[in-house]
Amino acid sequence: MIFGVFTVILFIIFLIFHLSDPRRIINGFVFNVFCCSLVVSGAYFALTTPIVIFRVMILIPLFIVLLFLSTFGIIVLCVGLLLNARILLKKEGRRFSNCLTLIFGLCLLLLILFPIFIPERLISSHLGPLLAGGSLILIYFFFSLTNFLSAYFLYQFNRPKYNQDFIIVLGSGLIRDKVPPLLASRIDKAIDFYRKQASAAYPPTIIFSGGQGPNENLSEAEAMQKYAIEKGIPPEHTLKEDRSVNTYQNMLFSKQIMDSLMSDKYSSIFTTNNFHLFRAGLYAKQTGLKSQGIGSKTAFYYWPNAMIREYIAILVMNRKRHSIVVGSILVFSMIITTIYFLVL
Repeated sequence: MIFGVFTVILFIIFLIFHLSDPRRIINGFVFNVFCCSLVVSGAYFALTTPIVIFRVMILIPLFIVLLFLSTFGIIVLCVGLLLNARILLKKEGRRFSNCLTLIFGLCLLLLILFPIFIPERLISSHLGPLLAGGSLILIYFFFSLTNFLSAYFLYQFNRPKYNQDFIIVLGSGLIRDKVPPLLASRIDKAIDFYRKQASAAYPPTIIFSGGQGPNENLSEAEAMQKYAIEKGIPPEHTLKEDRSVNTYQNMLFSKQIMDSLMSDKYSSIFTTNNFHLFRAGLYAKQTGLKSQGIGSKTAFYYWPNAMIREYIAILVMNRKRHSIVVGSILVFSMIITTIYFLVL
């Protein structure tokens, strides 16, 4: 009974957090705690209920899942990442930005092999606190990653109403002054929303946001605008924001345009690729923009590498907090290790 009440309370807290603003990492944390509480409540119910069929239906699947995760989960993940890296490098080229799944997969492989090839007898017992600190840091980043993935997953269900005044399309770079497929998918998503809202209520204004790169003869905004007009969007329903060079500036400069046109009494959304959606929402929040996003689909083989890149970028966004946590763990473990060397 207590477990059930606690689970319901957690679910209510999650709903409050998520509905008030879905652009927060803490939403993923609360959702994960709720899921863990739900599993514990289900296991407790199965162990205490006199109804055998309920016990079997809950405990057997739970046991199978936990057994798989504890024995083969990391190995399967490692193999999957390495296979994905092979496909990605073949399709997208051998750039460093496309090697993240390869690097992550190799790091997991080293973690698996470390206790096999470096047994405890080869490591001084004095280094125990330092190794424990390193393990604690890995656990911290593991939970940080799961919170991010949950928050990202939940944000994908965002469905804005057809009452928007503006749609911001975030740029992602041109190829030979042309709109590449990745950027085209963002524009197509905006066009699709534009047409649905125009048929249901009134047409919004599309703001194409992106400056001119050093090797480009025109701005991303101009290229995107031309692409949309060729797709049938009236020119009078489009605007260009051609100063920005990153996502933060996309949001900031687009907000300045909207503020100049309608003060702060407007509704807006932004479009980007689904892997970039959550981080773009965080940047919108930083600029004070009350705008939620909708994401265009990304090829599945591209998704794992993109998600690792997004997670690293979010770590950088919150580097002060992570540095304090990691630094505190390292300092504490080094102090304990030094005491071990001096005393023992």
